Amino acid sequence: MQTLALQLTTTFADDAIGFAKGLGRIVVHLATAPVERIARACDVAGVLEQRCARPRALSGASSSGHGRNPRKRSLSPFAGLSELT
Repeated sequence: MQTLALQLTTTFADDAIGFAKGLGRIVVHLATAPVERIARACDVAGVLEQRCARPRALSGASSSGHGRNPRKRSLSPFAGLSELT
């Protein structure tokens, strides 16, 4: 059985990690919102729609071992816009 102190510490650490992840998502959203808005306004060829549909279509390919490793993806918030250049 876990002691109360260990359970409180574990709960606090899990909550702190969740809070940090949520705060990070908010910061990334605030940083990329203007770029996403401009990208969607300039997307005359429908590249962004293809980009959103591609992960769903490739979900079967990732199970066969040919998909991208999620740990190796770029940490840049603008990495998803690489198709536009």
